[in-house]
Amino acid sequence: MKKLLYCCCCLLMAVSLTGCWNSKVVQEMIYITSIGLDYENGKYIIYGQLLNFSNVAKHEGTEVGSKIPVWVGRGEGPTITEAAANLYTTSQLRIFWGHVKAIVVTERMMKKGIHNLFDFFSRYREIRYNVWIYGTNENLVDILSQNSIMNLSPLLSVMLNPTDIFYQRSYIPPVYARRFISEFNDPGQTAVMPSISINKDAWKEAEKDVKLLRINGSYYFRDNKVVGWLSEEDLKGIRWAEEKMKRSPLVVVEKGKKAAVLILVRRSYRVEPIVEDGRVRYTMRVKAEAYIDELMKNIPERTIEANANKAVADEIMYTFKKGLSIKADVLQLDKTLYRKMNRKWHEVHKKSSFVLDKDSFKSIEVHVRLLHSGKYKERHK
Repeated sequence: MKKLLYCCCCLLMAVSLTGCWNSKVVQEMIYITSIGLDYENGKYIIYGQLLNFSNVAKHEGTEVGSKIPVWVGRGEGPTITEAAANLYTTSQLRIFWGHVKAIVVTERMMKKGIHNLFDFFSRYREIRYNVWIYGTNENLVDILSQNSIMNLSPLLSVMLNPTDIFYQRSYIPPVYARRFISEFNDPGQTAVMPSISINKDAWKEAEKDVKLLRINGSYYFRDNKVVGWLSEEDLKGIRWAEEKMKRSPLVVVEKGKKAAVLILVRRSYRVEPIVEDGRVRYTMRVKAEAYIDELMKNIPERTIEANANKAVADEIMYTFKKGLSIKADVLQLDKTLYRKMNRKWHEVHKKSSFVLDKDSFKSIEVHVRLLHSGKYKERHK
């Protein structure tokens, strides 16, 4: 009797154990690493970048510079879900979306409206929230087909790994999709989407031009619509009002000639809205620390700091005016008013959704402090 009871207990425990009947063999799935989205002729078009991870993972016995194959699939349909389902019909293997690291959106898709994009990616459980988002006006197949420098994996490109480049040269910050969605839905904020393009002449391999990706500007959205695009040159002042700025060069001019190049490494800024005669204006204060990276002219340290102060202020105002040309609040001044004076924000926005003009800045104060002059001592104090 005891043996029978023992056998029954063992049988019940065996039945209750979980099995592996739902497991998937990793070699028998397709792993999408980047997604491209377009809209044309009344249909959504989805592109999927596929990497062979067995090639990416090989280090020993793999020649550095040997090209890693990149596959790009295409599906289309009247909705994004149907476009993705159309991609399944020719994939041969199950597609896994859990390794997606970047989304690239065309200008046509932006003009159509990107609400459906957010809804699709927010609901589908496999796609994570920490995905980089970009816009482009170039061919998506070309964008998704690019390898990195020395034919390294696209996983090591600026599209999928933008932070390393930004920390070395802080100009246009990369943006996660979750942050973009938050800004897009925030009535007091202008949403920013970095743009990505292909550079064809900066690098060569055996005297042949090499195509490489670069972040070349940003798209701006207000009232859930794209309002325009600005280039990296247009946005050169945005870095002095960017919280994540780590390291950025600044050219100092003395009497119309380049005198020095500084590297600004730490900075803080503060924006304050001020109401004057019923009108809202803004003051900005920027403090930064820098060191001399190149000295072309023998000038005193105080002169360098004074000229650096003017250069930073001029770049901020230049970028602000470029934003006005497309009716975009590139410096997020309106966000400050929304956070600090919410009633006043609602009052001024009753007549228009965009209220900034060339006189919105009351003052821009900049204080740059030199830390050192690099490995060389300064020529003149």
